[in-house]
Parts: sequence; structure tokens; C-alpha cells
Amino acid sequence: MQLTGTTLLVIDDDEASRRDIATRLQNCGFDVLQAGSAADGQEQLASQRPELILCNLYLPEKDGFADVLQAVLANPETSLIVIAPTTDMPLAVKALRAGAHDFLIKPLVDTALVELVVKRTLDQSRLRNENRRIRERLEAANRELEDRLQELKDDQAAGHQVQINMLPESPWVSGEYTFERRIIPSLYLSGDFVDYFRISETQLGFYLADVSGHGASSAFATVLLKFMTTRLLYEQRRQGDGSPIEFLPSDVLEHINRGLINCKLGKHVTMLGGIIDESSNTLTYSIGGHLPLPLLYANGKAHYLQGKGRPVGLFDDAVYENHKITLPDAFSLILCSDGVLDCIEGATLRNKEAQLPGLVEQCNGSMKALLGSFGLQPGKVMPDDISLMVLSRNRQ
Repeated sequence: MQLTGTTLLVIDDDEASRRDIATRLQNCGFDVLQAGSAADGQEQLASQRPELILCNLYLPEKDGFADVLQAVLANPETSLIVIAPTTDMPLAVKALRAGAHDFLIKPLVDTALVELVVKRTLDQSRLRNENRRIRERLEAANRELEDRLQELKDDQAAGHQVQINMLPESPWVSGEYTFERRIIPSLYLSGDFVDYFRISETQLGFYLADVSGHGASSAFATVLLKFMTTRLLYEQRRQGDGSPIEFLPSDVLEHINRGLINCKLGKHVTMLGGIIDESSNTLTYSIGGHLPLPLLYANGKAHYLQGKGRPVGLFDDAVYENHKITLPDAFSLILCSDGVLDCIEGATLRNKEAQLPGLVEQCNGSMKALLGSFGLQPGKVMPDDISLMVLSRNRQ
């Protein structure tokens, strides 16, 4: 038996026929409403919301059945069964094509058949309505997802713009020195960062950093790096009188190490930084777990600078060493992140690192030539963030 609570509506101007159909359906366990006209039926459809309407194909009003059909089509939760005599089957089929869901043939002598058609139509209607609701939920979820994705794209675009604005000008010339940089993110935001700046009238500073991971969280750490180095430089300048600043690259790495550990971002950085003293023609640098090491190109030859140190932001007791060299009159200093090694053929990282000095020599330490040698065309997608910095001087 059909559970009570399922409401049907019978629309027929023939009172005897209407009551007979209603009684049969009530005996099957349905709650049945009755209407003697199309107008009355539409009012009850609007107020009672029956799940199913059984409607005589012929009603006294002009376009009575058509009006009922249109009202049902506007209420997707309700289905419609056409009741028609055998002689009018073509019109019943036409009604089905117009949107009715099933039909019954007068006279309705077989109660079991009536119940079967009604239950079948209800089952189909409920399945159809459930599918529609699922589709609506999916469409709503898709719209929400699209909105969230758009918000994410907007956030990434804003973050990308912040990163671009933080990066130094390229090329940048200061005195005898020229700095160039190139950063190619594997995602929209980069975990690699490069910076160079004048410290004092006789000092230039620079660093290259590779934050662990990729994407927004790593990009945020680059913002923090920029803030910490800028703040450190500001504090040193505020305490001085314009004379050369005394802090060393190892002091910068130790300052960043403490800052990252205290922030508890779950991020660490491999980085290297250096200070050029123009008065003494020397470079002092420090390594924070970064590979490959800096490459110095001069007189047609390239070699790695020496040094080692722990990654920054992992160990409270990390100590960073300073290394000092005298600079040649003409040279290029090449700093790059380990993403560059993905651009070099080789079975192992050690093999790829061994090839890098030769590639620098072939390119004469030139940024443009290096980008071409690594195959770093604009718009190319790479598996890892890539950063490259070239510091050069050419005394005549």
C-alpha cells in the first residue's frame, strides 16, 4: 500500500467519474483532492502542491487541459497523468509529447492498473525530482567552486603583483657593478627570491633564497625574508652615521634563522648572501645550506666558491661562516637555485653540478646566454621554481 501523505489531485468536470477515480485512489492509500474545473485545479495546485494530478483531457473551459498542463510544467515537483477515452489516443500522445507524464484510458474499470500507473508515475517523478535536486546542488556547488577559484586567482594575482613589486630592478647598475635577475615560478607564485641593494656608500649587498615547498605559503615566506632584511638594514643605518655598516652576511643569516623559527611557519630556506666592499675590492659571503654554490667566472674560467652551512629556519644552534675573497677586475658571479639543475641533462645532481661551470664558461657568464642555454623561454612551465642572479663587473 502507498504510504499516507502522498497527495493526488483529480480534475474532471464529470462529478461521478471524478468521485469514482478519487475513491479508487483513496482505497489504494492516497490522499486525494478533487477539482471540477481547470481553474479550481490550478488553485489547488498552487495551494496544496499535490505530487500528482490526474486530469481529464476534455474540460469545459476553453484550453482548460492546456492551462493545467502549463501550470504543471511550471511546478517541476508535480507530475500529470492524462485521462482520455480510447478514441482520443492521438490527442493523449500529443499531450505526452507536450509534457504530460503518463495516461489512463476511460473507463477506469481495473483498479490495479490505475494504482500501477499512478505508482509508476510517482516513482519516476520522485526519481526525476531527486535527479533535478542533485543537479541543482551540483550546479550550486560548481558555482561556489568557480567563485572560490576566482577568489583564489584574484588572491594569487595580488600575491604575484606583491612579489613582482618586491623584486629589485633588472638590470640594476650601481657604480662599477651590474646586477641582473630572473625568477621563473613553477606555479603562479614563487618560493624563490632574489634581492640586491646598496648598503652604504662603499657597500653593496645581495642574497638569493629558495624557500621549501611551492605556491602561496612559500611565497609568503619570501615576503617575510624581504621584511626581515629590510628591517635589519634599517636598524643598522639608524644607529650609524653614514659610515660603512659593520654587520656581516653571517649576521643576516642568523637573524633570518631566528626570525623563521620564532614565526613557526613550518618553512625553511636555503640561501646565500654576500656583501661587496668597494673600497677593499672584496666579497664577503655566507652559505645557508644552499646548492649549487656560487660560481665565479673570470678570464674565461668558472669555478665554485667554497663554503657550507645549515639551512636557515630549522636549527636553533645553527652557526654560519663568512668567507672573504678578492674580486678580479672583470668577472661575473652567478647565483642560482637548484631548480636550474632540472634544465641540465644528467643522471645525478652531482653530475649536473659538475656540468654547470662549463655551461657558464660557454655563456661567458652572460645572463641572456645562460637563459638560452638552460632553455628558459618566457612562459615555459618548469617542475621547480627557478631563480638566477648575475653580478658582473668589467673594468677597462
